[in-house]
Amino acid sequence: MKKLVVLISGNGSNLQSILDACTSGRINGSVAAVFSNKASAFGLTRAQQAGIPAHALAATEYPDREAFDRQLMQEIDAYAPDLVVLAGYMRILSSAFVTHYHDRLLNIHPSLLPKYPGLHTHRQALANGDTEHGTSVHFVTEELDGGPVILQARVPVFAEDTEADVIARVQHQEHAIYPLVIGWFIDGRLQMREGAAWLDGAPLPAHGYAHD
Repeated sequence: MKKLVVLISGNGSNLQSILDACTSGRINGSVAAVFSNKASAFGLTRAQQAGIPAHALAATEYPDREAFDRQLMQEIDAYAPDLVVLAGYMRILSSAFVTHYHDRLLNIHPSLLPKYPGLHTHRQALANGDTEHGTSVHFVTEELDGGPVILQARVPVFAEDTEADVIARVQHQEHAIYPLVIGWFIDGRLQMREGAAWLDGAPLPAHGYAHD
């Protein structure tokens, strides 16, 4: 059975959706370990409750980002994962980390990329009067939130929405599409080739998979 390592920084709701999908067989693999840059992250408790090794590394214990990522890579590699999954991991990755896990590093970002890379995406969507927002699963490259998109989910934004309303709507979609994409990768259907995402032997369009 193929193995995942999941990186988190907070509540771990996407981690929970991945754990549930592994348990139900929607992902034909298992989570070998969970890592966080915050010891207080509730996602670590979720992992422990599921009987999965949970580790926290504090950035303050390392002289720079590169040193932190070297230690993180060493600890991840001890589990020999087939795929590394970023699920609300809020640290910018060093180029060495991205290169080390090239072609097997996924992220989910709460916007319809390339729109709104970085932080506070929901706030930006509301401030700009967007009527549509969403989330994107993509391969990770050295460009922040810039790797090839695999799948997006769109949600409406209504005039009376608060940021909490938009977050809840987007997260509902994230919990559906992230396990789906991870399952594609684990089943050998999804690859990154020639700087693009490929599904079932064909390159995906810029905005990812679209069902006809």
